[in-house]
Amino acid sequence: MEPEKIKESILRAAKELFRKYGYHKTSVNEIAKKARIAKATIYKYFESKEQILDFILMDYLDVNLHGILSNKAQFVNEEEHLKALVMKTCRLSFTVCNEFIGWDFVRENANSQEFLKHLSDQLEALLLSAYLELDHFKNNPAKRDGLAFLLKASKSIVFSFAFTSVSDSDVRKNFVAFQKEILPYLVKAAL
Repeated sequence: MEPEKIKESILRAAKELFRKYGYHKTSVNEIAKKARIAKATIYKYFESKEQILDFILMDYLDVNLHGILSNKAQFVNEEEHLKALVMKTCRLSFTVCNEFIGWDFVRENANSQEFLKHLSDQLEALLLSAYLELDHFKNNPAKRDGLAFLLKASKSIVFSFAFTSVSDSDVRKNFVAFQKEILPYLVKAAL
């Protein structure tokens, strides 16, 4: 099999298993079995299961983020547009963690804090580079620091939902509170 096809097979198998069982409950052996390759072959393409997850998450986020940002919906003003974009990307970030990692892993695993810090930093860089392609930021480099602040603060708040929410209804309440009580002030500060 061609190297690119093998890599795709590993990623497809891992994505399916992570979604079905969560990251923590999926072993490299199961990924290899699902991909119909030897376990050692996985390590020719990825250093660890964590690296596989990282690749899947960042690819998923990148594709979906560009879809969100390319939507040319009409908004009353720049502030409303930015609030809508931040909410969509926050929901996307939360959903990705929920679908692929599983919050039990995040709450219970000793290595999860380091992994989440790495993921968080990558997500922040991806968001910043994608948002800087939007016209109102591309044409005004002075807004970069405000945008960086907005994305960092929003991302931190949304990631905290995972550690404070007990149920899906708690998550929904937290998102509503964030959208109504915090986000408007963050956007004003950013602009």
